[in-house]
Amino acid sequence: MAKLIMFHGRECPHCRAMIPLVDQLEKETGISIEKDEVWHDEKNADLMRSYRPILTPQCGGQLRVPTFLNTETNQAVCGEMTYEKLKEWALK
Repeated sequence: MAKLIMFHGRECPHCRAMIPLVDQLEKETGISIEKDEVWHDEKNADLMRSYRPILTPQCGGQLRVPTFLNTETNQAVCGEMTYEKLKEWALK
């Protein structure tokens, strides 16, 4: 089973905009997305850095938030996006 992770920063306005969409997606589809805050939690930041070789090519060459990762397919989407794009990525 795929593990979906959202790497986010507590004060990030783009991350805050995505949280309600993640909540809606979880409610509507039953999909679970692990939310890992990386600006204030060094363990989560280390986890995100461990995925650097996978994330940076898909996120404009850098680690940024919000970033969504499917640990099974190694597919990531980055930044603020529409609900439809988030749902399409999550259901792949």
